[in-house]
Amino acid sequence: MSPSPDEVVVLPLMGSCPCGQQWHEVDVHDLLARQVLDLPEVQLHVTEYQAEVKVCPRCHQRQQAMFPQDVRGQVQYGPRFQALAVYLNVAQFLPFKRVGNVLETLCGQRPSEGTLALHLNLATARLAGFEARLKEALLEEPVLHVDETGSKVKGQLAWVHVISSKQLTLSGHDPHRGLAAIQVMGVLPRYRGVLMHDAWLSYFQLAARHALCNAHLLRELRFLHEQLDQNWAGELRTALQGVYHQHKTGILTPSEKLAFLIRFDALLEAGLETNPAAEPVPKQRGRVKQSPGRNLALRCQKHRDKVLRFLHEEGVPFDNNQAERDLRMVCVKRKVSGGFRSAEGGMNFCRIRSDTSTLQKQGMNIWHGLVSIFRNDVLIPNFS
Repeated sequence: MSPSPDEVVVLPLMGSCPCGQQWHEVDVHDLLARQVLDLPEVQLHVTEYQAEVKVCPRCHQRQQAMFPQDVRGQVQYGPRFQALAVYLNVAQFLPFKRVGNVLETLCGQRPSEGTLALHLNLATARLAGFEARLKEALLEEPVLHVDETGSKVKGQLAWVHVISSKQLTLSGHDPHRGLAAIQVMGVLPRYRGVLMHDAWLSYFQLAARHALCNAHLLRELRFLHEQLDQNWAGELRTALQGVYHQHKTGILTPSEKLAFLIRFDALLEAGLETNPAAEPVPKQRGRVKQSPGRNLALRCQKHRDKVLRFLHEEGVPFDNNQAERDLRMVCVKRKVSGGFRSAEGGMNFCRIRSDTSTLQKQGMNIWHGLVSIFRNDVLIPNFS
């Protein structure tokens, strides 16, 4: 219950007691309270600014009072209305037409799609300083999570890239998936901490220290065990899960850790024995295609230190779930309202999404954050 209700309605006790005493003559002994939480009537609040105009009686010079700096048009929408439009599009993923439907139903005003696009453009421009500070803050993080997912622009495949930590999120939109897009974002080429990812080749071209997502590895091992009947994969999956939980709870002893490392190497060797190298095909150029089990075992051997970095370095996570959680809303956006009409629309979405995600991670109200953008006093999260 709210400690300070906006309105209190006292319900008087009327009538009389069975003994004949009139209740209106008796002092109140106690009050029992029930509360109803409801929305006030939703309607636009119209503020009209009237600038005085005066003419000097001596020199006949005409002067007028100045309108507030953010009141530029004869009729315009205010910061809360603009913030609500952007919230519905970026945070709730409604396409422009449905945003207009909601605003018309609630507020009696239906902004044009061009006006909605202008709101997004304005928010994006005012968040440029936020994004610059966010990129510098990410460089100071000891561990960064990275991932990417597809995103359509005019029906053509593009990509949303995410770089994140527990407290910060940076999203970027680019027509490319590879190293060129990573360089445009301007963070990872300069980063020297631990980079958690899913073993995509482009990430290995970066100078950071790498850690590989073991959630991906567990899924691949499960497939090999359950679908291809490879027992070594099932044993490795069980051993990896067990050592992770021991490490997480702090009960993993040095001898148990050493025993796991020996078993890890032995099971990979068993995987290579189970999946012998494919023979070269006569007159076929290029590398010979190997089985999924052999490729997985070879990858784990080659990147053994990256797969097991969580065991050796404090603060390195077991998986890349942080980046996957940060990308999940992009997938929801794609499902609810499809792709973007322009590359600029994708960039706008990603920059505003970076702001709202970062605010949300730090326990700050994203509605207040959006309103602050349109008041030109952007709410800045903690970058330290």
